[in-house]
Amino acid sequence: MTTVTAQTPLPTQVNGSKSVGWWGLICLILNEIVLFASLIASYLYIRVNSPAWPPAGVEEPELVLPAIMTVVLLSSSVFMQMAERGIKRGDQARLRMGLLIALALAVVFLAMQAYEYSHPDALPTDNAYGSLFFAITGIHGIHVLIAVLMNIYLQVRARLGHFSERRFSGVENVTLYWHFVDVVWLLIVMVVYVSPHF
Repeated sequence: MTTVTAQTPLPTQVNGSKSVGWWGLICLILNEIVLFASLIASYLYIRVNSPAWPPAGVEEPELVLPAIMTVVLLSSSVFMQMAERGIKRGDQARLRMGLLIALALAVVFLAMQAYEYSHPDALPTDNAYGSLFFAITGIHGIHVLIAVLMNIYLQVRARLGHFSERRFSGVENVTLYWHFVDVVWLLIVMVVYVSPHF
């Protein structure tokens, strides 16, 4: 008969080229790509089959606010990358500063989106255009909010000293998610905001 002996606890962080968490995040991102591809395909399908887009009585989307929002969101990605590079070099201050600035910029983006929603040309209940506009930009906004919550979680862990030049997979994963959210926004800007002008 074999006896059970105490074993060493399993590692919570994996060293190596890519962690299990990273691969899990890749699977999540692939699922999210399908979600956004479905939404954008719906938008394009209805647009192509509509006599006018946007529909009569709805103005073409403004481009100034989305352009500013794009600059803000892409800038936040730069600071997330700065945070990741900082911790990979063992620079705690750079990690914290990058996370804090990225967080502030993401909150500004969400505030601008809330402002845009408070001045709609079409409501989700008015027509397919309004419904798709709010669905696509709203689901993206939820993703930005999730990224904000992830950032706050990282900041708490950073304050507790959980990251180092050898333990950074959490920061790396959130940065990857952050970049994904930014790339999706660029596609949304081109399809939802810019394309109706042509």
